[in-house]
Amino acid sequence: MKTRTIIGILLIVAGAWKLANMWGIIENDWLWRQPWTMYIAPVALIYIGALVIINSYRRDPDQWLQRPLPIGEDGKRICCSVNYGGDEYVYHGETFHGARLDAFCGGIRMDLREAVITEDEEIDIHTFCGGIELFVPTHVNVVVKSCSFIGGIGNHATHTAAPKTPTLHIVASNFFGGVDVKN
Repeated sequence: MKTRTIIGILLIVAGAWKLANMWGIIENDWLWRQPWTMYIAPVALIYIGALVIINSYRRDPDQWLQRPLPIGEDGKRICCSVNYGGDEYVYHGETFHGARLDAFCGGIRMDLREAVITEDEEIDIHTFCGGIELFVPTHVNVVVKSCSFIGGIGNHATHTAAPKTPTLHIVASNFFGGVDVKN
């Protein structure tokens, strides 16, 4: 466990301890005799503690678990599902044959920049309180179809005008979630 996480947990415990004292669950008035500590201190301690914990994970470069490519039943298309976490899938010269990505209260990062894409492929995406980040190569076109409820999709990929360029068809269904496509 990181130092920032331990500090955050200690601050949350201190704030909860003060609230328990105020509500009469425990008695430790000797510790909290100053009038400003009655309401400001517990709220400040809990807020700072939660902020420290959240920032420790946000700034952690290893928060994404790098996983091998999960090949589906057809032997080509990959199927990724994440619940309450974050997974990263990176192509290093493998051929891409489409994907199904499901994120439930978590995130998926997929890097296709080094993938071999020779024909049109489809990526089927479903998110619920989660997000997906796609990195696509610059030599493919991206076409997006989305059905979102309090969520959305951002397509920041460059468009290639060359003839016979393969196209990635992204079909996204988002419920309190989102997808970001970029090069």
